[in-house]
Amino acid sequence: MTDQGRLAGPLSLSVANLCRRLQPQVSPRTAAGFAEVMRRLSAPLQVAVAGRIKSGKSTLVNALIGRRVAPTDVGECTRLVTRFQYGTVDRVEVVFTDGHKQVLPFAADGMIPAELGADISKVSHIEAYLTNAVLEDMTVIDTPGLGSLDAASVSRTEELLGAATRKDTGAGEIGELDPTSRNAVAGAEAVLYVVTQGVRADDQQALAAFTAATASREAGPVNAIAVLNKADTIPAESVQGAESGEGDPVWRAAEILAEKQAALLKPRVADVLPVIGLIAESAEAGGFTSADAETLRQLSKLDDPTLDTMLLGADIFTTWDCEVPSGTRLRLLEKLDLYGVRRAIEAIRAEPEITAGALRRMLLEVSGLAAVRARLNVVFAARADGIKAAAALASVTALAHASGDPAERQRVHDAIEVLLAKPEAHQLRLLEALTVVAAGAVDMPEDLAEEVLRVGSNADIDAQLGMPGAARPELAAHALERAGWWRSFASFGATPAQSRVAHVVHRSYFLIWQQLR
Repeated sequence: MTDQGRLAGPLSLSVANLCRRLQPQVSPRTAAGFAEVMRRLSAPLQVAVAGRIKSGKSTLVNALIGRRVAPTDVGECTRLVTRFQYGTVDRVEVVFTDGHKQVLPFAADGMIPAELGADISKVSHIEAYLTNAVLEDMTVIDTPGLGSLDAASVSRTEELLGAATRKDTGAGEIGELDPTSRNAVAGAEAVLYVVTQGVRADDQQALAAFTAATASREAGPVNAIAVLNKADTIPAESVQGAESGEGDPVWRAAEILAEKQAALLKPRVADVLPVIGLIAESAEAGGFTSADAETLRQLSKLDDPTLDTMLLGADIFTTWDCEVPSGTRLRLLEKLDLYGVRRAIEAIRAEPEITAGALRRMLLEVSGLAAVRARLNVVFAARADGIKAAAALASVTALAHASGDPAERQRVHDAIEVLLAKPEAHQLRLLEALTVVAAGAVDMPEDLAEEVLRVGSNADIDAQLGMPGAARPELAAHALERAGWWRSFASFGATPAQSRVAHVVHRSYFLIWQQLR
């Protein structure tokens, strides 16, 4: 049965009730799929961290979780999909393609064991359970790198748990489903895509391949954001405008490049945010210690010419003749890289009495992780009900089509149409409109398409209206004016496809106006 207490909201509850009502009216195989859909509706939001090989996905996963558990070195585990989810006891479960599981403890260093003691060609994925509050509302899925020469690893990411098997009381096993049905119910519900430096054509292809593999749904701005990782490796001189103005030129270069990448990746992602995953992981997951702070204090006492020379490159930093042992400097470099070392030394010189804890907080701030988390909350968490309900309906539709029974397919279609006619289903209509506009399925003038994306991709009202910081009466007046404009556009001058979108946007503005009043 579905745990209604864990459902994301009223939309998820409506879809769960729809599945429950339909189960006696469909084939046992489709009913088993519906049971899995209901189970997923009551589970936390499934967020996949994806990207090309060596983009720093696992490092970012550790930073988001706040614990160094995902292996970052190339090994067996980095070739498998790993799901990090909340559990009352820390444990690792290796799930095999035939459905059986092997339970393992975490390694002595707190990470997933480097060797699983199993033939990974027979492994479906890894389930890692952690007593971590972050995971109570969001399951984080670490994926193998796309673009790898290891075809099996890429396939695992593209399938994204398509071969997972899981029992559900009274409804058989998801393993009884055919591959199409398994993919329909097992994909991620949201995507955090990791890029580095410039976005290439194959990056866009990899993102398209990944989003197409997530339960056969096309990801859009409402459930996909990207991060520009390793932002500290971008040469400021290579980005026009980065070396002028205030602030750190390296970070400014990353922000400028992230804006350019956002333009290239739209409408697939809501935003591209710069982040330094290595520093974020070290500061948030316990890697940065008091000993590291003391090493930085020693380095801060070096004269400027010596320090400037050492910070020119990693090889020079670790081999230069210095009182701090070379091995100690190497360990510091592995945690912070040159950019983090430089920023930390600047902080110590500005405030000689700064504590190790304050230094760690400063490093966390310069990593950009807070902005990524905030965007995750706005784009994903605040819209979890709509995202999960839309994903579940897509799965229900795919299951009905996979059955091959026209009567069953029509029965499911009619039930979904009844649900979509309910007032509380407007959010689903908005997500649908957002998806067709983002995918280019409905030809809209550029300014109107941008407005649809803005209204549908944000959770905060002032951001939806494009008026950040505006007073409430001003927001209400603007919402009412735009509601009237879109209603007129729907009736006069719009094509039938545009009119359908316009009616949804009109309704959205009207509901915003009601809420503001």
